[in-house]
Amino acid sequence: MTALIPSVDPLGVGIQVNDLCFNWPSGLPVLKHCALTVRPGEFCMLLGDNGSGKSTLLRLLAGLMPPQEGHIQVETPLGYVFQNPDHQLVMPTVGADVAFGLANEGLALPIIRGRVQEALNAVNLGHMIRRPIYALSGGQKQRVAIAGAIARHCHVLLLDEPTALLDPDSQLELVHQVRQLVKDRQLAALWVTHRLLELDYCDRAFLLAKGELSEHRSPSLLREQLSA
Repeated sequence: MTALIPSVDPLGVGIQVNDLCFNWPSGLPVLKHCALTVRPGEFCMLLGDNGSGKSTLLRLLAGLMPPQEGHIQVETPLGYVFQNPDHQLVMPTVGADVAFGLANEGLALPIIRGRVQEALNAVNLGHMIRRPIYALSGGQKQRVAIAGAIARHCHVLLLDEPTALLDPDSQLELVHQVRQLVKDRQLAALWVTHRLLELDYCDRAFLLAKGELSEHRSPSLLREQLSA
């Protein structure tokens, strides 16, 4: 039985997946009976080789693709951060882009302004509210994308290799800042990566290989195993 159920779980489960399967139209299996849970306040990472299905799993969690078999429960609202922020930043200025996601919520203008400023302050970009998007660095653009999710008061944060296009210093700065946001706001976050250094910042890690998902409660040990 297939189910995708946005909800607020009374037990505090931000993301819960059970027995999830997904095949390409050719019949090639991508995900085989996968299961994972991410609770509020947890910063978890998902690793795997290129083409292993990491982005597919994230899209299924976000509801961008329908699951073929299994059960997905995700607390809403959720925020989704793309690998390339240029694919999701659509407005000319920082403040306008963060406000864009609030357009359909029927909020009064003072509330929207307050949420935008609060979200930008949370990612240390409050002073750039009027800055043109084109004038930002890659790391700043990613933080604007994250601020858009925070402004919507998301409970779940999904990030698809958000440091892939950043320089090494910006990579570690972003992962540290996201971890702090997760802890401060009790978000349930799943961060897709292939950078082993980033494992130092997460609470738990999931490894996707040959369609099967395994959980590792010691990210540092997993990093040693993959580095060997």
